Amino acid sequence: MKKLADIGLIGLAVMGENLVLNMESKGFTVAVYNRTVAKVDNFTAGRGKGKNFIGCHSVEELCQSLERPRKVMMLVKAGQAVDDFIEQIIPFLEPGDVIIDGGNTHFPDTVRRTAYVESKGLLYVGTGVSGGEEGALLGPSMMPGGSPAAWALVKPVFQAICAKSDGEPCCDWVGENGAGHFVKMVHNGIEYGDMQLICEAYHILKDVLGMSAAEMSEVFAEWNRTELDSYLIEITRDILGYKDDKGQYVVDTILDTAGQKGTGKWTGISALDLGVPLTLIGEAVFARCLSAQKEERVVASKKFTAPPITFHGDRKAFINDLKAALYASKIVSYAQGYLLMREAAKEFKWNLNYGGIALMWRGGCIIRSVFLGKIKEAFDKNSELPNLLLDPYFGEKIQGAQEGWRRVVVSAMANGIPVPALATALNYFDGYRSERLPANLLQAQRDYFGAHTYEQVGHPRGEFFHTNWTGRGGDTAASTYTV
Repeated sequence: MKKLADIGLIGLAVMGENLVLNMESKGFTVAVYNRTVAKVDNFTAGRGKGKNFIGCHSVEELCQSLERPRKVMMLVKAGQAVDDFIEQIIPFLEPGDVIIDGGNTHFPDTVRRTAYVESKGLLYVGTGVSGGEEGALLGPSMMPGGSPAAWALVKPVFQAICAKSDGEPCCDWVGENGAGHFVKMVHNGIEYGDMQLICEAYHILKDVLGMSAAEMSEVFAEWNRTELDSYLIEITRDILGYKDDKGQYVVDTILDTAGQKGTGKWTGISALDLGVPLTLIGEAVFARCLSAQKEERVVASKKFTAPPITFHGDRKAFINDLKAALYASKIVSYAQGYLLMREAAKEFKWNLNYGGIALMWRGGCIIRSVFLGKIKEAFDKNSELPNLLLDPYFGEKIQGAQEGWRRVVVSAMANGIPVPALATALNYFDGYRSERLPANLLQAQRDYFGAHTYEQVGHPRGEFFHTNWTGRGGDTAASTYTV
């Protein structure tokens, strides 16, 4: 009798192909299908030759090739393609079987699809998979959510193939319906922030200090031996030191216009919906948008003069200031990301394990770093920690970074170097540590033109007042009637 597969996968693009090779290397037999069936034949005759793969030429054949309860994973483009495949898969499954979406899906779609698939008597998992091509092959970070009953069925596969950190799998159950894809979305938003901060540090080193790519590579190599040790700092070191066959540094040949796939935008929109000040990730998204306006920027560069670049200080001390600014801003970025997850957990009634999420991100994923171990420690000490800035370790680090951080931002602005992420992180910190902000004037303005009322110093929270500022208004306030 023909051996049945432990799991099936639809979608043999870069991530799918590498993920099934990972699965097979851990002892699983995998059934594979791709809409362009020639890819199936090419794979089983190429990288998959002689291994435990079952090549399938239809969704029906794939489902018939699986052990029960069946587990069918999709790694296809987010959006309509996922819904289309769900409709193709359902007729060939039985109650208790599992459909898994491993793509970069927007979490509301996973909420909707979980309810729909469960209504058919089946189970659904939406899992973030981070780590790119190499992570998929050697061990990604995985963030599964969906139908709780599905976890026991997919856990043996997921925890076998994921990255490990200190022997612990970088994969655990996140929560119901869209929780896994929400956490993956926040991961990607933080990734946007980390990358923008690194790019701003590069810009300052290059234009303020006039450093060559080779010199900057050495700086990032040094930083990677400190608390900034991370995958993104490591690859920045490598990128800056990489030459083509003509001896030219490749980074200097790349057009300065960045792409994006939308997950950073989704993170920003979620923050606006939930009322979370996710300022750094928002600026990182907008920085990419601004970079895409290349032709307009070229025109503007000829129209407007920039201040002359001047630097007369101690270069080594300034590089240390920049390192401190980068680390402090990174703390702010993660603090904001965790605030967003906390508010989402309240809104969607998810029970998120914040220390566990940090562990999931410790290995395999793009934002993996030593830093995440400190976040896990913070939440292990206080699972109800309202903001990472209030943790003793992070509070001490950000307090100690203040002077250098401010010097870097001031120097960048004085020299006309845009630092939207470094500056907004400092602005958030200054706002968060301020006992009193000018929002009292803002509330007075709102009350003046719209009778929106205000709370008053010395009175209980929730007690509202209205002033007839012009003498022409009445006593009716906006809170006392519904339009």
